[in-house]
Amino acid sequence: VQLQASGGGLVQAGGSLRLSCAASGRALSSYAMGWFRQAPGKEREFVARISWSIGRTYYADSVKGRFTISRDNAKNTVYLQMNSLKPEDTAVYYCAADRDLQTLVEVRSDEYDYWGQGTLVTVSS
Repeated sequence: VQLQASGGGLVQAGGSLRLSCAASGRALSSYAMGWFRQAPGKEREFVARISWSIGRTYYADSVKGRFTISRDNAKNTVYLQMNSLKPEDTAVYYCAADRDLQTLVEVRSDEYDYWGQGTLVTVSS
């Protein structure tokens, strides 16, 4: 499966952005999907995950209540709605696909099998 992330940009603190991750080559119903981010000089960190078949979601504490992960089966696309953005949310955001559908919560990036190219989100103060 090939993943294409988009929707990043520059936004002021308190603003919103919606990231998209479009898949081609295979239906996303075959995967659990995650979003990660990597800020300059920092390690890649888990943001959110959605279990495709039942739609169960899981979030990092740092984004809980502000970010929402969702999917559109018809468009084979997963989204990350980001509200109340903070400067510390500035990072390159990546979407990823995990073939393991049995694990509901997976925050380790090396457990994901396919990755998009990343989209930059910059939040100004």
